[in-house]
Amino acid sequence: MTIAPPPPTAAPPAGETPAGETPAIARPDAEGTWDAPAHYSLAVTCFPLQRGDGDPCFAPHPGGLWAAFTTPEGPATLLITHRAVAGQPGEVRVRAWGEGAASAVTSAPSMLGLTDSWSGFDEEGFLATLPALVRETRRRHPGLRLPATGRMVEALVPTILEQKVTTLEARRAYRYLVRRYGTPAPRSGTLAPAGLMVAPTAQAWLRIPSWEWHRAGVGPQRSATVMRALRAASGIERLASRTAQEAAAALQGIPGIGVWTAAEVTQRTHADPDSVSVGDFHLAKFVGYALTGERTDDAGMLRLLEPWRGQRQRVVRLLGLSGVRAPRYGAKMTIQDHRYH
Repeated sequence: MTIAPPPPTAAPPAGETPAGETPAIARPDAEGTWDAPAHYSLAVTCFPLQRGDGDPCFAPHPGGLWAAFTTPEGPATLLITHRAVAGQPGEVRVRAWGEGAASAVTSAPSMLGLTDSWSGFDEEGFLATLPALVRETRRRHPGLRLPATGRMVEALVPTILEQKVTTLEARRAYRYLVRRYGTPAPRSGTLAPAGLMVAPTAQAWLRIPSWEWHRAGVGPQRSATVMRALRAASGIERLASRTAQEAAAALQGIPGIGVWTAAEVTQRTHADPDSVSVGDFHLAKFVGYALTGERTDDAGMLRLLEPWRGQRQRVVRLLGLSGVRAPRYGAKMTIQDHRYH
């Protein structure tokens, strides 16, 4: 592994670039390279970090993806690429720009799931206890890893926005607020894609006026929860250094944050292999249908997953990749538009 600013190089004559490289790509502020696990999948691993295809903090790249976020040292833009070579370990490369570049590169291995171990899950004895559907999905997706960003506020705010509303309206609200109150990512529009954004800092979220939350379609209950949580943002960020269980318990001490929100956060910040999003509108029905052919409730889902306690989030992720979809019928959650009330 290498984590260091690139060595100084002589600048090429004006109008010229080093062979095979653009000047910007050749000169990141910091970079790191790591061996990737066999069959590693960058897209599948990082999927939970993106709040839909329109997340302003991510953008596609032919060899991987762009990402932008805030570090304690400042904002950073990352170009993350994965190169797989037949018969050899693959390579994950991260190049970063901005004040937070070095910090972002340091945190990249855990963010990309490179520190997540599936050794216990992949043991023959444990695999034998799993349903055939889960075993087959693991065989088809051996490159899945769980990400651990360590960035609590970044994960918490959009998760609160997703409380008790449809994914569609939550993501619409998040996009609106990030584009309006975030900041352009370093090198956005020059090296990085135009429109790539860094989400607001905790202080910036706290400065959003009530009418803008209303305009974004965020009801007063959710916006108030964000405000309560972020008034102690430094304490929230310190939860990254605690265990997933301790962080989840501390989050649930904040009014408006329950089991579902805490689980959704620690799944992203801590690579929690066991957390289950109890209270999700769809998850229990889906898990029940995938494992038994019948829908169930939260209590039934937990009973079904109990034999794999300690690895339940891995089982749920694999079920989500299995291709199984529960039939859609019955009541649906209504999309509520708070913007015009």
